[in-house]
Amino acid sequence: MIFSIILMTADHRTHMLDGVRSTVSILLYPLQTIASTPTDVGNWLGEQFTSHQTLIDENQQLRSENLLLKAQLQKFASLQAENIRLRSLLKSSRKLRDQMLIAETIAVDLDPYKRQIVINKGQQSGIYAGQPILDAYGIMGQVINPGIASSSAILITDPSHAIPVQVNRNGLRTVLYGTGAANYLEILNLPNNADIEIGDLLITSGLGGRFPEGYPVATVVDIKRDPGQPFARIIAEASAHLEQSREVLLVMAQEHEPQLLSETLQDDENQSDSSRSKTDKSSAKAADGVSHE
Repeated sequence: MIFSIILMTADHRTHMLDGVRSTVSILLYPLQTIASTPTDVGNWLGEQFTSHQTLIDENQQLRSENLLLKAQLQKFASLQAENIRLRSLLKSSRKLRDQMLIAETIAVDLDPYKRQIVINKGQQSGIYAGQPILDAYGIMGQVINPGIASSSAILITDPSHAIPVQVNRNGLRTVLYGTGAANYLEILNLPNNADIEIGDLLITSGLGGRFPEGYPVATVVDIKRDPGQPFARIIAEASAHLEQSREVLLVMAQEHEPQLLSETLQDDENQSDSSRSKTDKSSAKAADGVSHE
């Protein structure tokens, strides 16, 4: 022990054993490397498995995010299409002087011999039997069975439906009947020499008091004139997108407009103000009726 202490002291002061220490280090380096190899391999394998699992987790997260983004993109496309349809309806209603109410189609009659739909507006919204329905392109039909919160409507292509029309080009009046086909109607009672041509626009004539005058109904696409028959058979294609339009417009008749306005005021004012508003509107309506008489 004493000898070791003397060597340590001498080496500390004179560095006489540096060469020996370097030689021993060189000789022991392979052994140190071999001894540390299992630890290094274990650490490397752990890092590889960790990186692989991290990549798997990140990949799964990205897949989930991608799926959500695709779903949102589909919703955005649907909202964009709905926005375009609503803008078309708004543009259409701005061109018209009649009071309008927007509704949405919620069901379609599956009977192949009927052309009927159900809308999400009813008597609570002022809907009434016989109320005309149209979209951004033309007349669709009319309400036949108004409920409390929804209503049934018949389309102009229903076999039992008929609508008075006139040729926009010359004012020729006739009646347009539904055929039961998806988008086609027919005229049955025009003589062979009637002034009507392929491409003529048929609009509502206003006769009968059901449909307001001037709304597009259909366009003539085929005319068959048989000399042996007194009447021509004329086929027309509906102007409205009967099989596509989801949002529709309901035309409020003049006698129904005050009721609709009073219902709106009732939601916005308190009970006393609402009662006074009803009285004022009743007086105004009576005065308007006298003035028209």
